[in-house]
Amino acid sequence: MLEDDEPEIIESPLSQKVTRDGKTVSVEIYRGEGDESWILEVVDREGASTLFDDRFQSDQTALAAAIELIDREGIDVFLDDHSGTIH
Repeated sequence: MLEDDEPEIIESPLSQKVTRDGKTVSVEIYRGEGDESWILEVVDREGASTLFDDRFQSDQTALAAAIELIDREGIDVFLDDHSGTIH
C-alpha cells in the first residue's frame, strides 16, 4: 500500500489576480496543512513564478506585501525576464 506523505496544500481565499497598467499577475498565497505560516508566490501570464523567501504570519500580510511591492516597484518587477525568489 502506498502512503501519501505529501501534506495537503491549503490555498488562501485571498489569492487573486492583480492588474496594473493593463498587465496581470496571479498572486498565490498558500500553506501546507498543519503549517502556520503562509507562502507567497506571484505568477505571470507566461507561467514564470517569483517565490518570496519570507514566510508570512497571515494570508492578509502576504497579500499586503505583494500589493505594496507592486505599487512601489510596478508590476513589471514580476514580468521582467526573471523568475526565482525575492528576499
